Amino acid sequence: MTEISRRNLLQIMGAGAVAAVGPFGMAGKAFAAGRAKELNILCWEGYNSAQVLDPFRGSEKATVKAESLTNDPTMINRLRAGETNVWDLINVNNPWARKIMAPAGLIKPLPKAEFEPFFDKMLPEFKAPYKWAMSDDGKDLLGMAQRFGPYSFVVNTKKISRKTAEEQGWDLFNDPKLAGKYGILESDDWNVFNIFMVAGINPFKEHTPEEMKKFDETAQRVFKGAKMVGDIATMNQALISGEIDCHLTGGTYSVSPARADGYPEMRAVTPLKGPIDGKGGISWIEITSTVNNPNLSPLATEFLKYVQDPKVAHTVAFAEGTFNPVAQMGNKSCFDLFTKEELDAIQYDSLEEEMSRSAEYDIVPDYDKALDIMTAAKRLRG
Repeated sequence: MTEISRRNLLQIMGAGAVAAVGPFGMAGKAFAAGRAKELNILCWEGYNSAQVLDPFRGSEKATVKAESLTNDPTMINRLRAGETNVWDLINVNNPWARKIMAPAGLIKPLPKAEFEPFFDKMLPEFKAPYKWAMSDDGKDLLGMAQRFGPYSFVVNTKKISRKTAEEQGWDLFNDPKLAGKYGILESDDWNVFNIFMVAGINPFKEHTPEEMKKFDETAQRVFKGAKMVGDIATMNQALISGEIDCHLTGGTYSVSPARADGYPEMRAVTPLKGPIDGKGGISWIEITSTVNNPNLSPLATEFLKYVQDPKVAHTVAFAEGTFNPVAQMGNKSCFDLFTKEELDAIQYDSLEEEMSRSAEYDIVPDYDKALDIMTAAKRLRG
């Protein structure tokens, strides 16, 4: 939704408050009725794909708008800044619903009786009550799980073998010989995670001044040594052309399009060991929640049901842009829709093993400070 339409929306709400008769007022009722065929989604890439949205638009005869961003804190800050009045659904990584958005009143719980049964058809690790979909006290269902995967770094196995990459892990990026041969995928929160990992520090804890100093030194070295910083398409093209041998911040999510295009030598890697209780990788699980919008579209919960359908879940997994495993693959009707080539593109052969070597995405307690340090390091690149 554009900024102009958002201002109009706020003006309409203001007019409704002035004209109120009873608890909602005539204008408020008219506005709520007008939203019955409108849905606004703030999400990661994939859910904004026409492949996913067009069938829903057609079946519901609805106006559906989706905006894609590339880091969770920015999306959540949009809600904090007042955009709970704009969005109906928010799709972010696993800890934010439970730890931040629900306590801050930015999202509202889902009706358990309607939505918990969907978890029964998901992969075993997502069975209800699934931790990241629940409130901290276990009483409320805060969202639905779907896409997930390991996310550490990507190599061209013709240049760096999978075995070497897994065994060296993040130390690969501490080797001066790699300077000028790697890229950095632009994604602020993940880059913060990765710089901590290269420094041998667990990102998801409070950090000492000494650790933050090491983070600073590592950030400067890693950004200085990078051949390029860019988006997914830039990284995959550079890997394929041989311009870079690897890139950090990457995984199935980023490299799957290259694999699907016939470059199986491009592979996401999860290190065998690392600083998060011995785990070398970090995984992500998306949770999609209903926003605490005072005029929440009734289509919000309908869309959450729609994407649980086996065929739609497969479409979500292979939506234009990036390809990923989905929790609904636990349903044979969904799993059987994946071709051998599609399973290879998402590295299904090693998915369970790599997820077991990964700590789950969490919140960096001193993220703002780390982000400032990292941003300064990027500027030093010139």
